[in-house]
Formats: sequence, structure tokens, C-alpha cells
Amino acid sequence: MEKEFWENRYESQQTGWDLGQPSPPLMELMKTIHQKDAKILIPGCGSAHEAKALMNMGFNQVWLIDISEHAVEQIRKKLPEFPQKHLICEDFFHWKEGDFDIILEQTFFCAIPPVMRENYAKTMHQKLKPGGILQGVLFNREFEGGPPFGGHEAEYKKIFETYFHFILWESCPCSIPPRANSELWFQLKRKD
Repeated sequence: MEKEFWENRYESQQTGWDLGQPSPPLMELMKTIHQKDAKILIPGCGSAHEAKALMNMGFNQVWLIDISEHAVEQIRKKLPEFPQKHLICEDFFHWKEGDFDIILEQTFFCAIPPVMRENYAKTMHQKLKPGGILQGVLFNREFEGGPPFGGHEAEYKKIFETYFHFILWESCPCSIPPRANSELWFQLKRKD
């Protein structure tokens, strides 16, 4: 999606994906990570609720990237203590940083057109260090139009199996009520 599209969504406050709090499934997944100096990336970070929660959990190497200048500026205001060099306003697919231990997926995958999903999996693989983990939540349902762009478990599996080993791949047990029974949560380990 074009940068202008996302700027317009933030400026007009059309951010229906924003839960107003950290994603419960992501927080449950992060409880399994005990390495507090893990280098963590949240692409398409939006309001960065998860970043604040991770900082409160003791994680000190969190990186955020969003294509929207408006979103990034709001994070700067909301989280002045967040390291500015870790807050990036750029197109994720053109950003050169890498070597992450963990990448968290919340609503970035469903925000990009489905024709970009193979590139998504490849880019995630490239940005993770060997043995790195891609984890988060994917919608397991269709949507009219988009974004969000939906899909189903079987098609997602084909996209990721080239680049990742599947550690966790199942219906999410802790989705918020409006998303119940329509999300997969997953942990994928980078193939070397």
C-alpha cells in the first residue's frame, strides 16, 4: 500500500485495527521469551502498544518501523523514553536493518496486498538472524476488499514453509472477543 494511504488513515483516525492496548496473543507469546536483550522488531508498528508493554517487561532492544510519519510522530509523543534510533519511519521492504532475534507480527501481514506475501516471508527471513523467530497472529478469514486482506491457514503455510520451521501454528486461544475463532497464532523459526 502507498504511504499516502496510511497517512490518510492515521490523520482521519480510521485505525480500526488498533486495539487501544497490547495484543493479548502477542503478549502471551512474549512471555515465552526469557532473553531480555533479544533484538525485537515490530513492523507496521502503528500505535506501538506492544513496544510499551515489552519495555515494561524488561526488553531493551525493541525496534519499531512504520511507513506513516503521523504514526511515528505519535509514538515519539506518547513514548518519549523510547530510543529514537530504534523508531524508524520507512518502507519496511526497503529498510536495510536486520539481524533480529524476534519479529512480531500483529496486523502488518494483513495490511499488505496478498501479491506481496511471498516477498514478506522472504524479507522476514532475511531480517532475522539464524535461528531467529517470527511470531504473532494472522487472520484466518476473508475480508471484503482490503485492507485488511484476509486468507486461510493452508495458503499461509505454503508461503512460510520455504523459509521457516513451524514451532506453533494453531487457532489462537486468547484472541480478543471480536476476533475470536478467526485468528491463528504462530511461532516460526528461520531456516538456515
